[in-house]
Amino acid sequence: MTPVFDESRLDDEEALSRADGVLRPLAEAGARVRREAGGAAEAIEAAVAANAGETRPRAVVAAGPDSRLLRAVLEPWCPVPFVAWPGPSLPGWAGSLDLVAVLAPEGSDTGTASAVAEAVRRGCQLVVACPERSLVADHAAGRHSTVLPVTTGDQLATAVVMLQFLDRLDLGPDSDPEEVAAALDEVAISCSPYRDLAVNPAKMLAIALADSLPLVWGGSVLAARAARRVAESIRRTSGRAALAADAEHLLPVIEAARRHDVFADPYAAPYDDLSDPEAPDRRPILVILDDGSDEPSVREQRSRLEAAARERDVRVEVVSTEAPNEVARYAALLASGTFAAAFLGVGLDHVGGGPG
Repeated sequence: MTPVFDESRLDDEEALSRADGVLRPLAEAGARVRREAGGAAEAIEAAVAANAGETRPRAVVAAGPDSRLLRAVLEPWCPVPFVAWPGPSLPGWAGSLDLVAVLAPEGSDTGTASAVAEAVRRGCQLVVACPERSLVADHAAGRHSTVLPVTTGDQLATAVVMLQFLDRLDLGPDSDPEEVAAALDEVAISCSPYRDLAVNPAKMLAIALADSLPLVWGGSVLAARAARRVAESIRRTSGRAALAADAEHLLPVIEAARRHDVFADPYAAPYDDLSDPEAPDRRPILVILDDGSDEPSVREQRSRLEAAARERDVRVEVVSTEAPNEVARYAALLASGTFAAAFLGVGLDHVGGGPG
């Protein structure tokens, strides 16, 4: 039987307690960022001092499966050529003139360890954010290697540590960990499970998503990445479809939506597949993740999406943030959307997934 969304569960203590394994890690995200930044502070200072007076690397290579997050942050800012290389190796040209940056929150991935070992063998400048006692740390031992210690296994907190280091070397944007943590704390407070749904933006968004097909869009590179992560969380916590894509891929879905029939019975459930009485016709809902980007191309794409949504009577929900730096804005949008996904799972009584 298709699960039925019950919004009363969103303020029900028993239902919320069953989702504690999903909601608690979201609430603790800011604390994890502070813990990782504080734990790695000494290593960062030592590495920055060791690099004092050194020339900039020829290029920066972000290696390993978590390299795409670094790419989303660094590509628009890095003053030297930058490449993300998610496979278990390095580009053929990478050598002693290049800096290899690796995120390994768990430190146990064999492919990441292989890329790290190759960087050491080639004599690359290497910086790895990983647990000190781990497979990746063991392979990182070398003359030109720096290990930034992490302990929580949190991808975002680990990335903040790395970005703080690269910021100190003038290779990336401002990534103040306290600003990121404060943005996450602000979302945790406004989206707290103990905050009534009437004033809780994540619960209200979950209600809007309940009977819809979520189409999640972010215009900037970081907002687009947050959109993909939010869509993943919706699928995981609800067991339902959700799509994150560029504007040109979302527009056909919006434009294919049937217009509302003003004469239709508002209490009758429409169905796409009449042979399956439990298959509801879920109208799309456009969820815009707004990180404040004022790029003309972003404004133009958003305008096209909103115009198509108005034309087809498709509901539009906007998640926005006023966090002070790009990484903090990414973190806030991701946390807001993931809270909404978690509450969607609570309303459906489907809480087996995690926050991602």
